[in-house]
Amino acid sequence: MIHSKRWLVVVAPLALAFVAAACSTAAPAGSTSLTKVSVQLQWVSQAQFAGEIAAKAEGYYAAEGLDVTLLEGGPNVANITVGCGATGPEFTLGWVPKALVAVETGNCDLVSIAQIFQRSGTRSVSWKDSNITSVDQFKGKKIGVWDFGNEYEVTAGALKHGLTVDKDYTRVIQDFNMNALLSKQIDVAEAMTYNEYAQVLEAKNAATGKLNQPSDFNLIDWNTEGTAMLQDAVFARKAWLGQSGSEDIAVKFLKATFRGWIFCRDNPAKCVDEVLAAGTTLGKGHQAWQMNEVNPLIWPSPNGIGITDKALWDQTIAIAKGGKFLTKDPADGAYRNDLAQKALDALGSSVDTKGASFVKGTVQVTEGGN
Repeated sequence: MIHSKRWLVVVAPLALAFVAAACSTAAPAGSTSLTKVSVQLQWVSQAQFAGEIAAKAEGYYAAEGLDVTLLEGGPNVANITVGCGATGPEFTLGWVPKALVAVETGNCDLVSIAQIFQRSGTRSVSWKDSNITSVDQFKGKKIGVWDFGNEYEVTAGALKHGLTVDKDYTRVIQDFNMNALLSKQIDVAEAMTYNEYAQVLEAKNAATGKLNQPSDFNLIDWNTEGTAMLQDAVFARKAWLGQSGSEDIAVKFLKATFRGWIFCRDNPAKCVDEVLAAGTTLGKGHQAWQMNEVNPLIWPSPNGIGITDKALWDQTIAIAKGGKFLTKDPADGAYRNDLAQKALDALGSSVDTKGASFVKGTVQVTEGGN
């Protein structure tokens, strides 16, 4: 998702001056200049955003006439808040439920225009010897979650099993690392397959002196539990989309972004190098793991990359309402597939936009992710 073991997210309203200078200035008529647009990343540069990084590095954005600035996220950047701003970036990467909550509760008009991740990467991890193999066994345990909207799937999953937070189990707000689990201060920790789960495998087992192994842990997959929610999507402000020429820019941006993700599917090692060149602070081993885990969250994309599956959208809404994160259904038009479909059509039938034959690769875990 958005995390690193070194930082803590702070999701609070921020001054938008940070991004004001990076907002778009379309090229004058007749000019050969590229159209400048900005993209607010959900977190710092890492393989979670390899498709956008590759689209820039491989020249796909430039080929569409776009000069794209990727705005770093991090502990002091609330990506959705920034994206909601009237003078904010043209595009924002974020989780669907977080954006929907912002639209319902604040002055925000974000619209999902492309669903990149087709699956949730959220897991709940526990030590094998804890014997927590089902959500029912959360009862009476210390369950770690991130807050700021990152906990929705876990909270909803427990509720589905009849377990209420702080009544049937103790909710512990964990840092964006796995220290509390590794030291057994909590029984279960929230983790992303592509980040925090890697951290437990990159750490040494004090008893053996060797790296932890997958066999040392139990995982609960919220996709299997039925409370997975749509995660990384591309958002744009409705007001901006309504301006003349904006939809054309959005289609070009999506076309190039899809090409970036297709490139990373087919050339993961090259994309890891491009992520490292973009300035990530995490090691090559960790980024290689992350790239290998992010790809299967995207591929296969049965309807084509970027298309929002209505059943998964409806599931996200139902879970959000059931968990009282949302109080009502979003307004019509909260997501749209027409721009993504135009981008897919522009790529043409010769480009594999579905990845039906995608097979996940194998990556060797390295100590400390180095």
